[in-house]
Amino acid sequence: MFQASVSVIMALLMGLIGVGFVIWHTKKVLSYDAGSQVMQEIALAIQVGASEFLRREYRVIAIFVLIVAVILAIFQHWQTSLCFVVGATASAGAGYLGMYVAVRANVRTASAASRGLHEGLRVAFGSGAIMGMSVVSFSLIGMTVLFLIFNGDPNQLVYVTGFGFGASSIALFARVGGGIYTKAADVGADLVGKIEKGIPEDDPRNPAVIADNVGDNVGDVAGMGADLFESYSGSIIAAATLGAVIGGNHAAAFIGLPFLVAAVGIISSLFGIYIVIGEEQDVAHARPFSDESVMGRIHHFLRKQVAKIDEKASLEELLAALRRSVWGASVVVLGLTLFAVLLSGVSISYWLVIVVGLIAGNAIAYVTEYFTAYTEKPTQSIVQATETGAATTIIQGLAVGMMSTVLPVLIVAVAILLSIWLGHKADGSITAGLYAVALAGVGMLSTLGVTLATDAYGPVADNAGGIAEMSHLPAEVRHRTDALDSLGNTTAATGKGFAIGSAILTALALLAAYVTAAKIDRLDLLDPTMLPGILIGAMMPYLFSALTMTAVGKAAQEIVVEVRRQFLTIEGLMEGTGKPDYAACVGISTETALKEMIIPGALAVIVPLVVGMVLGKEALAGMLVGTMSSGFLLAVMMANAGGAWDNAKKYIETGQHGGKGSESHKAAVVGDTVGDPFKDTSGPALNILIKLMSIVSLVFATSFGSGWFNF
Repeated sequence: MFQASVSVIMALLMGLIGVGFVIWHTKKVLSYDAGSQVMQEIALAIQVGASEFLRREYRVIAIFVLIVAVILAIFQHWQTSLCFVVGATASAGAGYLGMYVAVRANVRTASAASRGLHEGLRVAFGSGAIMGMSVVSFSLIGMTVLFLIFNGDPNQLVYVTGFGFGASSIALFARVGGGIYTKAADVGADLVGKIEKGIPEDDPRNPAVIADNVGDNVGDVAGMGADLFESYSGSIIAAATLGAVIGGNHAAAFIGLPFLVAAVGIISSLFGIYIVIGEEQDVAHARPFSDESVMGRIHHFLRKQVAKIDEKASLEELLAALRRSVWGASVVVLGLTLFAVLLSGVSISYWLVIVVGLIAGNAIAYVTEYFTAYTEKPTQSIVQATETGAATTIIQGLAVGMMSTVLPVLIVAVAILLSIWLGHKADGSITAGLYAVALAGVGMLSTLGVTLATDAYGPVADNAGGIAEMSHLPAEVRHRTDALDSLGNTTAATGKGFAIGSAILTALALLAAYVTAAKIDRLDLLDPTMLPGILIGAMMPYLFSALTMTAVGKAAQEIVVEVRRQFLTIEGLMEGTGKPDYAACVGISTETALKEMIIPGALAVIVPLVVGMVLGKEALAGMLVGTMSSGFLLAVMMANAGGAWDNAKKYIETGQHGGKGSESHKAAVVGDTVGDPFKDTSGPALNILIKLMSIVSLVFATSFGSGWFNF
């Protein structure tokens, strides 16, 4: 029987290996050619804007973290407060590092794309891989070090929930703040540039173009990284917490298993990353081994796995390369986790649970890809709707988003039922079944190092296209960056699918941990406070989305007014002889995003505390159920509708249905501007809302009683 401390030490070592990869590959990405002086000047403007926003955002977040840390130390435990600060710091560090590399990889991707499509993909994906591996490595190192500080004592494991609370707090503010920034700039730039002035995307005459490019990084790299850092950490914490409850004499094995799964996930992710960024000659020139030896066979196998992208590769072929990367990592996880389960001495049913989580994650990703790729019928139906104007485009996009919720709900429902059944079969208790649900969430996110790479690469490719446009690179370079950008739109949507799918599994496990910690014996739907709790929970995602959508609208209006002013007052701007004031738009997006992110972020922490104090601990459990249910559906609908609208526009921009400037294109741009805050602000932030409310409830579980209403 493996002791938990042994499993945790193995996870710590794998986290350190992940950090080693991050350091090595960061040097490699930054060693690529950065292009001409003009390209570097454009990239520098993006770097400065992104760094300034993140610096100011983190300053605001630091105040929040300090206040909450003091509250936790006073009203809970200093250990929980310490874990909270560590979780927040690790999450912020991973987000900053990912963005630091992304804003330097964009110009290198544009330069690489001038030499070939595959080289451009390799640089952009390599940048995403740094983000992915930073997230899993920093998370594992932080949690394992804390676990070792507390000597692996199951009774002190509750303190580590503070790590998840810290990660969730950073994730919410980073996702909301970055999302408001990026979509305000994007929407404002599109409405004036494309629709009013008829100039293409990323045209250097558009004053909002730099703000738009900055937004891609602060929202879709730093924000998404913090989002999935929190998902990854939360799933492991939920499983380990429940493992301590069901384990009895075998608690060490149940606590250690999620850490082992995460550890082998790092190995698997590195394999998946290699499939895309590996260069066959790197392996071919490696030390030769006998073809009959084990190392020789591994050497031959690796050479065969390197993806080969043809210069004229279609979107389907590019998708296939990235899909092969994720699926390859998943296969490796299945083999290694079987070994881990056998070593841990727990039932083989728990390996089947991991299989369920992996299959569910890949199934959600496939469904998301189907509903958002412009080669498939759902997005093509939106393209057809653009023929009759913006209204039908928006109607069809909403319909596609709503329809896209059906299969993810069924997939998650089946995954939950199978996990509970397998866990119950293994250990004969409902708590074991809920532990299995949490373990399925760990399995789903075990390949996060590579799945996040497929997501975080997208903004880099998008920026590369903008730099190619603004620096007037040859048309074939822009065609290559457009192909990489379209691929990024689809992979970003699948990343959001992974995030929300895992959020539900993790939130259910956190709910179970909360019920246990709060000593709730039973939940009665007919309890007078239960239905109000459920309704308040179901309302929260809508209130949260309304606040974030309104924030984007306000900021976008200010951007539109500023861009119009510059076109009217700066002589020669439209003709290309005048120079736009990019800094003004960057400043507007920064100020508005930082101001508007406070209320939504505060609500996610305050509402669970108020409900728990006023209505009682049972009503709070009902509230979490309501938030999970409505938040899951709303998040999937918004993310997929937004992705489909975006790719419908991209498809028309390839020359279909009249191409750029046509009436269909104008309608598609309107659809895309509606979809932008759907898919990049409100939608992806909802899964953080679900988990943050759950983990706040868990951290303060012992503080709640029967409430003010005693019927």
